[in-house]
Amino acid sequence: MGVAIRTAGEEDRELIVRLLDEAFQDDPVSGWVFPGAEDRRAKHPGLMAAFTDIVLAAGRIDVTEDGSACALWLPMPADEGHDDHDAEDEGPAQVREAVDPDNERIETIGRLTAAVHPTGRAHEYLWMIGVAPGRQGEGLGTALIEAVLDRCDREGLPAYLEASSARSRRLYERLGFEPAGPVLDLPDGPAMWPLWREPRPHRPA
Repeated sequence: MGVAIRTAGEEDRELIVRLLDEAFQDDPVSGWVFPGAEDRRAKHPGLMAAFTDIVLAAGRIDVTEDGSACALWLPMPADEGHDDHDAEDEGPAQVREAVDPDNERIETIGRLTAAVHPTGRAHEYLWMIGVAPGRQGEGLGTALIEAVLDRCDREGLPAYLEASSARSRRLYERLGFEPAGPVLDLPDGPAMWPLWREPRPHRPA
């Protein structure tokens, strides 16, 4: 039985923000950005809202029909380079200012992930994928990812992401992702794993 998936629109913004907030409250990276549980409950939704707005404007959000899981994708052009100093440099600072100006870790993580992001080839970037806590382990995340990977294979596009836990890294590796450089160790914090997937030959049904 397949998982029904649709493209989210502006009218789904609050659903997506709530879903990401619930899914990532206990994530190691979210815990590093907001070390205090009370602070995280208060400010984490604002960070998820900022990410949602960026991807609604510049990418695509897929959501299961029942609203229990979503995936945020950004198309990255081939010429997106680290020496492009305008929007890329300002983005992390702008997110920090909008969400929690006193929390420099919001800006730090944006700059660190941008610094290791592969350049030179167009690809799909899986920014975040969130599954409601009570629905994890049902294959919803896999279905969301495979829907885009199938298109990547048809179009000859690679895909990229940073896994924020060892558990999610294993899932992505089963889907064909491989290490894309050294592990990113956040300062006094958890690891993130940059992963890259080459398109596979498309076999018509």
